[in-house]
Amino acid sequence: MSSTSVTTRRVLIVMPALNEQASVGAVISQVKQSLPGMDVLVVDDGSSDDTAKLARAAGAEVARLSVNLGVGGAMRTGFRYAAARGYDVVVQVDADGQHDPDEVAALLDALDDADIAIGSRFAGKGAYKASGPRKYAMVVLSFVFSRLGKTKLTDVTSGFKAMGPRAIKMFAAYYPAEYLGDTVESLVMAIRAELKIKEIPVIMRERAGGTPSHSPVKSAVYLGRAGLALLLALVRRRPAVDSSDSA
Repeated sequence: MSSTSVTTRRVLIVMPALNEQASVGAVISQVKQSLPGMDVLVVDDGSSDDTAKLARAAGAEVARLSVNLGVGGAMRTGFRYAAARGYDVVVQVDADGQHDPDEVAALLDALDDADIAIGSRFAGKGAYKASGPRKYAMVVLSFVFSRLGKTKLTDVTSGFKAMGPRAIKMFAAYYPAEYLGDTVESLVMAIRAELKIKEIPVIMRERAGGTPSHSPVKSAVYLGRAGLALLLALVRRRPAVDSSDSA
């Protein structure tokens, strides 16, 4: 990690979590071991189990949502928390253990000349492979976003991301909570705001616990939903948000 990343940036690790009691404590411990000095906020997205209790016991701050808002709603809470407390960087890390905290340093280094750094499963590191409708959806989305963003993007639905001050400012004002909005629509917003996006190859791990958010049935309609989410993001007009650096 660069000296700038270590000495001058206040970094907040945000973990959206829904019923992740089987893994959240261990993931927080790994984060604190790999990323000493960085604060951790777990956004409990309406869990019915002991996710919040175990997250606090592991040393994280916890924001509890009374109802399930989805990843987008949870991350919006995280961005507003970060903006209100003056954090320079937000890193999204899943509470299920799929995101390796040791990969965060590379994402932070990428922010030296970017506003958003995306951890990609398909950029040449690791052996992760998608199949079926998800594979075709990712190919189509990657092609479209690479053209829109004028840079090669291979994993636009990745939830493993680091975002700098301009992105935090914009996403704290508005962050989409609709299905796939936290990935597809948020990237459209970033591109329209002329934020610079970079992709960093990372290795994704298997879930440490809990239940996957997708099922075979959901996978079967993933391509259609992804296409619809992209179409809505492209045609929808949002309130203008000044994402320029206020410094």
